[in-house]
Amino acid sequence: MKKIIILLLSIASFTANAQIIDTIRQDSAKINALPDTVRHLESKWPSYIPPLVFITYGSLSFEIKAIRNLDFSVYNDLIKDYPNFHYHIEDYFQYAPIALVYGLNFGGIHGKNTFIDRTILLGMSEGVMGLAIYGLKHTTKRLRPDGSNLNSFPSGHTSTAFSAAEFMTQEYGDKSPWYGIAGYSFATATAVLRVYNRDHWFSDIIAGAGFGILSTKAAYFIYPLFRNKLFHDKNSNKTTSIMPTYQNGTAGFTFVKQL
Repeated sequence: MKKIIILLLSIASFTANAQIIDTIRQDSAKINALPDTVRHLESKWPSYIPPLVFITYGSLSFEIKAIRNLDFSVYNDLIKDYPNFHYHIEDYFQYAPIALVYGLNFGGIHGKNTFIDRTILLGMSEGVMGLAIYGLKHTTKRLRPDGSNLNSFPSGHTSTAFSAAEFMTQEYGDKSPWYGIAGYSFATATAVLRVYNRDHWFSDIIAGAGFGILSTKAAYFIYPLFRNKLFHDKNSNKTTSIMPTYQNGTAGFTFVKQL
């Protein structure tokens, strides 16, 4: 069991360090300080390597026997050492970094972006991630370790948790690396617990982490591009506004542009 924990923590540590260092060195999605698109992507491409590696690893578990055998080895060790482990606190851990971001802002410790921009970025990240995860779950049809259904790959809880961790890192990483470390600690705990509770295979959570990180990075790269186009007009006094809405149990945004 120790080897499982060490492996998971090593992967999480590698990811967190790469993401935090990248965020500290670069403006994340600071809307009013967006660099040229090409230069922005070129300067940040190394930080895309960890999530792409994770996604690749998880995908190869369908083709490479050695990777799939590691899934079974981890599962067998868990069954042997913790046959009755059932503690689903990861249902809450996955959202902890998001709650911390809004809590810190409410407490006066402001992140990079305003409430509206931050919320749109979060919504975009969740939307991109949700489409990818939903599609893959219903395409790959991998059986969960507990045999409950065919929605094992990739891990949705892990994707949400790592997306939230990267969200916290993007907003607060330049203030202190400890914010990013806190976010990724919750994400790592979520991933570990998904395996311990036999809801996912090891490769499921690795791929889930990759999709989560990449979805948030994509949101922070894409949003400033069209945000500046929509909201910034030096030669006009015309206004544009976007507000979150909630009606009949459905959340969304209202967009108004003066023509």
